[in-house]
Amino acid sequence: MNEIMVVFTGGTIGSTRQGSAVDVSASGSYMIIDQFKEQYDLQTTFDTIQPLNILSENLIAQQWLSLAEQIKQIPQEQYKGIIVTHGSDTLAYSAAMLGYLLAQTNIPIVLIASNYPLEDERANGLRNFTEAVQWIETEAPPGVFVVYENDRGESQLYLATRLMQCEAFTDQYRSPYELTLGQLKQGKLLWTEDTRNPAMQQLMPVSNRWTQSIEGITELADQIVYIKPYPGLNYELYQWGSMKPKAIVHDLYHSATACSLDSGPYSLPVFIRRCLNEGIDVFLTPAKRAEDVHYASTAKLFEAGAVLLSGMAPEAAMTKLMLGYAMLTKHEDIVEFMTEEELYHELHRPYR
Repeated sequence: MNEIMVVFTGGTIGSTRQGSAVDVSASGSYMIIDQFKEQYDLQTTFDTIQPLNILSENLIAQQWLSLAEQIKQIPQEQYKGIIVTHGSDTLAYSAAMLGYLLAQTNIPIVLIASNYPLEDERANGLRNFTEAVQWIETEAPPGVFVVYENDRGESQLYLATRLMQCEAFTDQYRSPYELTLGQLKQGKLLWTEDTRNPAMQQLMPVSNRWTQSIEGITELADQIVYIKPYPGLNYELYQWGSMKPKAIVHDLYHSATACSLDSGPYSLPVFIRRCLNEGIDVFLTPAKRAEDVHYASTAKLFEAGAVLLSGMAPEAAMTKLMLGYAMLTKHEDIVEFMTEEELYHELHRPYR
């Protein structure tokens, strides 16, 4: 059985140049299979479905649930693996969410993207697709992954919940600690030895006490606001009218800090206390392990009532919160869910 299901969702990898603009097209998605068959003499056959055909910047949260549901309906016993083609703009968020929603898969699910439309000679989409196909055919275990070639021509393998947003100027993806599972070469994985990486046998289907609750989710909580700090950020600009968020995810500077003045409109502690008084939870990310955070300014943020999400990428934190607030109502339960419960390897911790 050398059959692979390809799930098209649109994005740059499924787009063509139309005049001066790049946009999704009816034929663009299937171009990658045509290119693959032209260049490689492999005995792989493909089935395809196209649940979405959008530019990934237009993706909304509810579409993750419908996409995951259609992937779950694929009869896994008929396929060696599944490849999901996706736009690069929101790939990191979709990978994290699908990592949570599809963690119990019995076959490999690999997400890929392309930095340019496939008809552009600079595009890495076909190479990403090819490495995904070859890895699935040779040794890929069950799990949810991302394959993407970096600017050095190295095909990097990421855990789905450990991918961070693509850089605007370089088209390169990152991950916490710059840690990947390894590098793929013609379907063989050169494993990255690191105690923060799960062992290969730990990548098998994951079941936890949240599995059934996640299976039953029909709507994601999208009332979450993401704030990135900068000098001069005036928190008084954040005022809520008839609709207010359930939670704030506040980014941090690289030392796990933000403005911690005792008073005034630029003070994050003041803003945190105001949010909590209005029934809005505040989470801080990204940061290394909590015990590695030493700045007095950060301590003021904790004292004000914020919760630190350490060892987790912001994309994984945001999507996990959408699940948490869809299932839970009590603050202490959500904090436990976010900080102590691992759904799919999103927490960077020593595994052995």
